[in-house]
Amino acid sequence: MTEYLTAYMELTEKRLSECKDLSGIEEILAEHKDKIAFMQHERIVHFLVTMMFALILTIFMCAFLFSDNMKLLVLVTMIIALLAFYIKHYYFLENTVQKMYKVYDRMLEMKREMQGKAVSVR
Repeated sequence: MTEYLTAYMELTEKRLSECKDLSGIEEILAEHKDKIAFMQHERIVHFLVTMMFALILTIFMCAFLFSDNMKLLVLVTMIIALLAFYIKHYYFLENTVQKMYKVYDRMLEMKREMQGKAVSVR
């Protein structure tokens, strides 16, 4: 997902820099709006999974503290490692979706400017 989203953002920036007409910006805008919706869904799913792992970690840490079973320490360590990767990925998704919002705002501004030029030319 990280590679896909990074490549999409680079492609979108390139398309925006090359876009010169209103129909082109509207096409990019519609596609970008769909991608934002997909990534918001992805972000919510990853948030829920991350919280589930945090809850599981808390349960197993409490079980370890009250039982002194060393096998649980191995399990707690594995869950901490998984949770670290989930947090890292969620952090990437959250920041990228916020960047997508900013790009969307820039697209809307470009569209308004193009519509203004189209009106003033007539």
